[in-house]
Amino acid sequence: MSDRNREQIYRPLLSSRSLKALMKRYYLLTKVAPRLRLKTAWLTSGAPVELPLSMGIIPQYPENYGALCGARRVGVELCQAAEARGYSPDLCSYARNDLGSLFAPDRAPLSGLSRPDVLIACNNICGTVTKWWEHLAHELKVPLFMLDTPFTEAQRPPHLLDYATRQLEAMIPWLERHTGRRFSPRRFGQVARRSAETIRLWNDCLDLCTARPSPLNSTDRFLCMAPVVTIRGSRSALGFYRLLKTEVMRRLERGEGAITVEERRRLLWDNIAIWYDVFGLSSRFARGGAVFPVDTYTSAWTGLIDEREGNITRGAGEPVWSAEWSAPVGARGLARVYSDIYLNRGMDSKLRVMERMIRHFELDGFVLHSNRSCKPYSLGQQVIRQELTRRTGKPGLVIEADMVDSRHYDTQRVPSQIATFLEVLA
Repeated sequence: MSDRNREQIYRPLLSSRSLKALMKRYYLLTKVAPRLRLKTAWLTSGAPVELPLSMGIIPQYPENYGALCGARRVGVELCQAAEARGYSPDLCSYARNDLGSLFAPDRAPLSGLSRPDVLIACNNICGTVTKWWEHLAHELKVPLFMLDTPFTEAQRPPHLLDYATRQLEAMIPWLERHTGRRFSPRRFGQVARRSAETIRLWNDCLDLCTARPSPLNSTDRFLCMAPVVTIRGSRSALGFYRLLKTEVMRRLERGEGAITVEERRRLLWDNIAIWYDVFGLSSRFARGGAVFPVDTYTSAWTGLIDEREGNITRGAGEPVWSAEWSAPVGARGLARVYSDIYLNRGMDSKLRVMERMIRHFELDGFVLHSNRSCKPYSLGQQVIRQELTRRTGKPGLVIEADMVDSRHYDTQRVPSQIATFLEVLA
């Protein structure tokens, strides 16, 4: 789809210019970090960025970089570069993009990520990252810290939080030893409070999409989520989300929706974005008057801590970020946030989350991306589709694809599926 046709359907966010500038500066800093003798860390998307960020360690995210590769449509080339070295096509396409960028930097955006000083992984998103990061540690000869957050089907037992808390406490001396950077309780408090405020603003922007018409579509949120994932404790991230919320509020005042055509159907998106067709896919729905006011993916970075009970909330209650690092307040608060994310829970928990979203945002149906690369997100989706329809009476569509590897995307079948689904909703 041409940029001109896209603009006719989408109402572009003015704050996207600030977002582009922000992320450009972020990637530029990661590239020049070695020359400036700054320390860098590669993190998984579910790792506690507040700790290294508070110590002046620049975070880099191979998963976020994989999304960039997908959006620039070089994902297949980098996957093939990894496969030529013997990596299985069944491996996560984010991992293959990351490895491919090491083997073929001339084909990779920015010539790949800068070599890290340390690796930090948290297995709260999937099991693949454990072996992926172990392999990176071997390949790059870089020390690795693995934060283990056991999967929980229902209520998390206290001893599992104790277990994660002890690991977070151990991460501080580990980072000091391997980077030469000193931990400052005062600076951690500053970063953590900015992180909490950034998350609160992001929560506000997401919750404001209950309005009709929705001020943001899924594509808006997929693009605007980058800072809350990568640098959510920074001043620049906080400034961006203040700007974004102001623009969203302005849209509400004017009655402006995310799309320029009449909003007739409201849908839930489940799973990671299909990055190489992120605009085209949403446009096919938008042309039929369908928007996505909510999704499970961008909501994954919205955990706050309730001061009264220490429970994860979405905007309610004050966060218990301590200005001093005194266990169990600081460490246990982090442990709870990073243990209780969406993908670290069972199917019943996912069903409850999606059912609440459907009712809260007054949706007409839902779309599940059966993502070949992301098994934790995709396994059980047929059961989820049937059960979610039974509970809510809303129809669901399953689209088979991959987040980065477009070889697994049927460009003929998917538009036909969407057209049929919109007819069902009519």
